[in-house]
Amino acid sequence: MPAESGVVFPPTADGARSTSALGRAVVADALRAVDPVGARSAQQETDWRRGYLVHFRRLVEAGLSSAAAAGRIAADGLASLHERMRFASADHETTMRDALDHVPSSEPLGTVVVEGDGEPERELVLPYRGQRLRGDEITRQLTAWVEAGVIEPSCAEAVSAVQQKPDWLDLSDVTVVAFGAGAEMGPVQSVLRWGGDVVAIDLARPAIWNRLTETARRYAGRLHLPARPGTAPLAERAGVNLVHELPAVRHWLNGIDGRLVLGNYVYADGALHVRVAMAVDVLTERLLTERPDAAVSCLATPTEVYAVPAAAVEQSVEAYERRTKLKLIRRPLKVLSGGRLLQRNYLPGADPGICDSLVTQQGPNYALAKRLQRWRATTARAEGRTVNLTVAPPTRTRSVMKNRALAAAYAGAHLFGVEVFEPGTANTLMAALLVHDLRRPAPPRAHPWLDEAANAAHGGIWRVAYAPRSALGLAALVGLGGARG
Repeated sequence: MPAESGVVFPPTADGARSTSALGRAVVADALRAVDPVGARSAQQETDWRRGYLVHFRRLVEAGLSSAAAAGRIAADGLASLHERMRFASADHETTMRDALDHVPSSEPLGTVVVEGDGEPERELVLPYRGQRLRGDEITRQLTAWVEAGVIEPSCAEAVSAVQQKPDWLDLSDVTVVAFGAGAEMGPVQSVLRWGGDVVAIDLARPAIWNRLTETARRYAGRLHLPARPGTAPLAERAGVNLVHELPAVRHWLNGIDGRLVLGNYVYADGALHVRVAMAVDVLTERLLTERPDAAVSCLATPTEVYAVPAAAVEQSVEAYERRTKLKLIRRPLKVLSGGRLLQRNYLPGADPGICDSLVTQQGPNYALAKRLQRWRATTARAEGRTVNLTVAPPTRTRSVMKNRALAAAYAGAHLFGVEVFEPGTANTLMAALLVHDLRRPAPPRAHPWLDEAANAAHGGIWRVAYAPRSALGLAALVGLGGARG
């Protein structure tokens, strides 16, 4: 076998597989038609691991001139990724699209269906701070979040619509394909609780499948999972590696009937995140071509660059001007830091504003993996597809909390007006928004940034006084201090 196999980065002239070279090239390709100067700047960036921030911001800013410009950036960025990324096997290397048509070398995956014996829930229930909110309790919490700037008003309206139409929770007319089914932020548990069908794709790790099958048996839905033949316990036979077994997954999905909702919830550390996200995207592209009624779902990270509405800018500016304890120390801190700390989030009157919450701790590979999901959502909407892309709140997931710097920043985020969610609250909220978008699909708005801003649950990042990166260090200090206390 080659040193690297499956979905891999393309080789450079010297034969190395450079993640930085790919990142530079893809961003440049995405910008070239709309912003040739920005494309050249990205291509010439010598320190991609730290310098990528400005170029990912430019991808958003360059698209604001028109909906056509934003659409072109998304389409060209996706095209570049699909043309450059490769699939390597023992004896040859090919494009990812071509790899989908390969006959799997291993024995075909079988399908096991795990059915629950519970009763389907037909009421939206939102776990929050040790309680299970229902009815008016949810309404009051949504109102409080909107007033605090934690979620956008459209998010509250969408969740309220689901709450008022409990029959929407009956998802028997769709099958949710959950790539990364074990992810804490995914909708798997909610869909099973509501009695729906989930096609679960994740790694062959018994702990994942024990947890998922126990959940399925407890609720009312049906869990469809890939499994190897044999007599070993199901958890030891279940699962598949998207990066290395792409053709096998493709052939297995051919046997899934019904209207599919293709949900990208995968995560991995570092460069592997790009590889697995690309595996999901090439499968999504093919299935969208073959199944005209298929829908797309993904969760946008709050730590990215977004155009945000004027109302968010106004609330942020008001917060910046308000007299607070932080305001009293703001000037000395800005002087001591050379202007890096506690910068205002937006210039007054910006419409739209640009919220740049990329954080260097997550790195350029994370940014690229998440951006390609936004590009897929933009292109799918332009093709008339039903799309659920929602900006999710900052959440205490395992992947975040194992990063000490991010965990500390989350612990201190409340000082700046950011609410960090627990996974159960966040994934239920996101599942409700998925239901809303399936039941009340919206046609493309006047510009893709408006589609991305709709229903956003950003935790307050869009509406706080300070630019996120300029407050991150102080939030981390507060968080570390609290942990030591």
